[in-house]
Amino acid sequence: MSKDTEGTDSIMGAELSILGAIGHTPLVKLHRVVPSGCAEVFVKVEGHNPTGSMKDRMAQSMIARAEGDGRLRPGGTVVEYTGGSTGASLALVCAAKGYRLRIVTSDAFSNDKLIQMAAFGAELTLIPSEGGLITKALIEGMIEKAKEFSRQPGTYWTDQLNNTDSIVGYHSMGEEIWVQTGGRVDAFVQSIGTAASLRGAASALKRHHPGLRVIAVEPAESAVLSGGQPGAHLIEGIGIGYRPPMWDPTLPDEIVSVPTADAEDMARRLAREEGLFAGTSSGANVLAAIRVGQRLGPTARVATLLVDSGLKYLSTSVYLR
Repeated sequence: MSKDTEGTDSIMGAELSILGAIGHTPLVKLHRVVPSGCAEVFVKVEGHNPTGSMKDRMAQSMIARAEGDGRLRPGGTVVEYTGGSTGASLALVCAAKGYRLRIVTSDAFSNDKLIQMAAFGAELTLIPSEGGLITKALIEGMIEKAKEFSRQPGTYWTDQLNNTDSIVGYHSMGEEIWVQTGGRVDAFVQSIGTAASLRGAASALKRHHPGLRVIAVEPAESAVLSGGQPGAHLIEGIGIGYRPPMWDPTLPDEIVSVPTADAEDMARRLAREEGLFAGTSSGANVLAAIRVGQRLGPTARVATLLVDSGLKYLSTSVYLR
């Protein structure tokens, strides 16, 4: 047994808390789902984070920054609206740090995610959906309920759609991709929920490679970033039905829209053909990366994200067949 510089007991090679296990996820090259003549496609396997999602990075960043400037104080309560992955990540961080967490969510999202949030101690308030579909009205209703809770004393609302602290949490992901590719990546592809992950990872990559191509992904049924109309879809975590406040239209070189059915099919293919178990937005990312890779050709290299684990979707139509 040894002591670290702050006097906390530690063991060589061990993390001082579960929060130290966030990040440093594997980067894996795809083989069987990538057609011949396509660029190399690499995926960042974010399901290796403690809750099985890249959102652990942004949850840690938002809470740490709020603690640092006094927005969140000891004994305080954290509030958020979420489809589940952000909620589970916040629940993990709050459990590790001793905060109460109130989550506004919906039956439109995977029951696996709801169970995981509750398992970490989050208190759930469910907003009913229209037939289990993700719509603009549903997102707005969740936000309004979270805003109501945030007015209570001692409460900090992380407000993920507007909180730029989350962008900083994804800088590490871009840095990791740069190192893991040996400083050779031509394009970065990511689907858009709050837009924080695209901004955070792409900005870090662009510091090393200003000419990097950046591609944003959205559901074809609600392709508002491409100038289309909002619509209902089943790709959890993305496509909120309007331009998210943190969306930067000058960042992406192009926007690719992917239908829900195609994204679900690719998620299943990744599991069966590559041994990579991921969710629907990850399937959309890989489809978009392949589309870009076919244009760039076999000498290029494209990086994208498997944003979360397929374990979060066991009760959905993706895997419940």
